Amino acid sequence: MDQIANMVNMIKNASLQGHETVIVSFSKIKSAIADCLVKEGYLKSVNKKTRKGFPVLEIELSYKNDGRAVVSGINRISKSSKRVYQGVKDIKKGISNYGMVVLSTPKGILTDKQASKEMVGGEALFKIW
Repeated sequence: MDQIANMVNMIKNASLQGHETVIVSFSKIKSAIADCLVKEGYLKSVNKKTRKGFPVLEIELSYKNDGRAVVSGINRISKSSKRVYQGVKDIKKGISNYGMVVLSTPKGILTDKQASKEMVGGEALFKIW
């Protein structure tokens, strides 16, 4: 099962349903992705907690002033059956400058803008808008 796709779909579905928080199992890559989304304003906060003896991430979702969810859509690009890599010159913007692409690079989890600035390519994980 694709744990990254599961996490981002849980974030999208919880946002669209108006939930305050969502709980996902902990891993270093999920934590790095959540931290990246917090920095970009798609999530309010992320905290590592323990539930029933297992580490989990408690993700607080972000909403606009009118109550609409900041996250309106997520599209997984690279899948376990087909990995999609993008070089520096291949990095595309999110959806026509609206949204962003999250990449796994040698310098960590970066957005498309950060990867272009750092001049690194990597595996395109998902688009978020």
